[in-house]
Amino acid sequence: MTIAKITDRKSYDAAMARIEELWGAPQGTDMGAELDQLVDTVEAYESAMVGPLCSDPIELLKAHMQAHGLTQTDLATVLGSKSRASEIMNRKRQLSKEHIHKIHQAWRIPADLLVVPNELSGSA
Repeated sequence: MTIAKITDRKSYDAAMARIEELWGAPQGTDMGAELDQLVDTVEAYESAMVGPLCSDPIELLKAHMQAHGLTQTDLATVLGSKSRASEIMNRKRQLSKEHIHKIHQAWRIPADLLVVPNELSGSA
């Protein structure tokens, strides 16, 4: 079995969907081997897209959005509010647990990378 390299959001989403189907497959089976290869392929793609881990969640969001051709309007759709997206991206508001959960679910950014508090504008 050959797993194709992930090159865009569409192939990434397809790989993630297949991982969900295969999750829990026993080791030593064809399905288990496919799962292992898919996970490795997804991790390689995510590393290439995110680059070195960024400790600032806003910079991470910006990098993810740029890499995937997403805009602040797309973030507003995920969060359910244009004003919240603007406040977050302009460092006027911290990401809440609910925001982090929504972003993780929609864009598959690891939640633990978004939990880090970011510096708000105007703070020293």
